Amino acid sequence: MSFKKTVAIISIAVAPLAHGQDAKNWEGEAELGVLITSGNTEETNVNGSLGVVHEVVDWRNILDLSSTYSEGEDDTTGQDQTTAEKYKAALETNYKFDESQYWFLRGTYEKDRFSGYDFESTATTGYGNRVWQRDKRSFLDLSAGAGYRYNKLEELNDKGEDVEKEAIARLAAQFNYALSENALFRQKLSTEIGLDENNVISQSETAIKTNLVGNLSMKAAYRVKHVSDAPAGADSTDTETAITLLYGF
Repeated sequence: MSFKKTVAIISIAVAPLAHGQDAKNWEGEAELGVLITSGNTEETNVNGSLGVVHEVVDWRNILDLSSTYSEGEDDTTGQDQTTAEKYKAALETNYKFDESQYWFLRGTYEKDRFSGYDFESTATTGYGNRVWQRDKRSFLDLSAGAGYRYNKLEELNDKGEDVEKEAIARLAAQFNYALSENALFRQKLSTEIGLDENNVISQSETAIKTNLVGNLSMKAAYRVKHVSDAPAGADSTDTETAITLLYGF
């Protein structure tokens, strides 16, 4: 399965966005802040992201874009050099069978210069259930599905190949809990298990968001990504600690 086919699968998720143009069905957040990383890069960086949710009676569509970039001075040459450069995109559409159950189609793309991959991409589909909901801000979503992973390596692996491609199983959870009218706790977990090469990629984000004034909020987040079979020369675990300002719309 080529990357072009993966992109074609992802593009199917865009179709529901054409249904319903009422602005009240859209919510989003733009984020900008300082990022401290450890693992493949150990620098202080500036990061930005954009998250948009479109929801109508039968459909829920979620778009997440993020980027990280920084430059530092080389200790030997004194020249500026790129020390971090990462771009991520995730697009998911949910067809809601009822108030809690839904079918999802999800596509992701990630390009990180310091990960050992030229790029990483997945396309997955499956079943989700909002197993608990107190209000619009407090809920627990669980989902399980299957799909395909297509990753391009920067260097040849032990088999003399520069790509990783295999069927995967995906398990994910998201827990949002409103601590107060102005504070929200959020926990995201996901695991994608390779069914051929048994490479497991797990990600976690723990965050607390507090409203400052009007549409402006502050968020503290801790993210972990673990690759069980990381490319040669790359760390298996990356962590990120971020303190950011958000503007909601």
